[in-house]
Amino acid sequence: MKSYTDQIGNTINLNHSPKRIISLVPSQTELLFDLGLEDKIVGITKFCVHPYHFKSTKKIIGGTKKVHYEKIRILAPDIIIANKEENTQEIVEELQSIAPVWTSDVKTIEDNKAMIAEFGKIFDCRTEAQNLNNKTAFALADFKRFIASKKERRTAYFIWKNPYMVAGDDNFINEMLKLNKFVNIYQSKGRYPEVDITKIRSEDPDLIFLSSEPYPFKEEDAFEIGKFTHHTKTVFVDGEMFSWYGSRILKALEYFKKLHNRLDS
Repeated sequence: MKSYTDQIGNTINLNHSPKRIISLVPSQTELLFDLGLEDKIVGITKFCVHPYHFKSTKKIIGGTKKVHYEKIRILAPDIIIANKEENTQEIVEELQSIAPVWTSDVKTIEDNKAMIAEFGKIFDCRTEAQNLNNKTAFALADFKRFIASKKERRTAYFIWKNPYMVAGDDNFINEMLKLNKFVNIYQSKGRYPEVDITKIRSEDPDLIFLSSEPYPFKEEDAFEIGKFTHHTKTVFVDGEMFSWYGSRILKALEYFKKLHNRLDS
């Protein structure tokens, strides 16, 4: 039997490398696929949209905040992959009575690297995990050379409406903003603070990002927020590129280059 400690400090014990995996996190489902574990994944959430064909080949066990425990029990998983932010503590504790639950807590690039390496050990795919971490390190080094000459831009990253909410500090979105030299004007206000858009002009942002998820912002939202800004550029951005960790970071770095080129044009 082998023991593994997850990213919130819980220890799980496994008699063998898991052959039946349930993933409760969209970005981690994508990662498991990219590590070559498709045949071992038996259950996913309705929000696990990558790869696309999983929605017809894998069992949907609910969402990230509400799962169907009996469906999970019937699937007889060897392991369940959860996330501290995406899934509630209540869900994790309930699922521990069904199978070992490994919970991630990814706020930084280093956290992401550690998670990938740990998946390599747990699922006996060390070579694939190391290759992915190597590719990511190379791509990050290349991106840092690209970004070196870019100026800092004061930025607000909106994630929700009614009430309006933004990304603050201590989350992966803010890590991606920092990587891009987008200075988060709300990073001292908590993790996901509510904001009064009528006061945004006093914060003097250079950019306002309206994310595609979890709330799908539209043109009318940009117009409404824009009424309270002063010469601030509003940009619709792909939320997956800023908030999904795992293997998605490789696609995100290419997306960020295109985003900067668009902002500079």
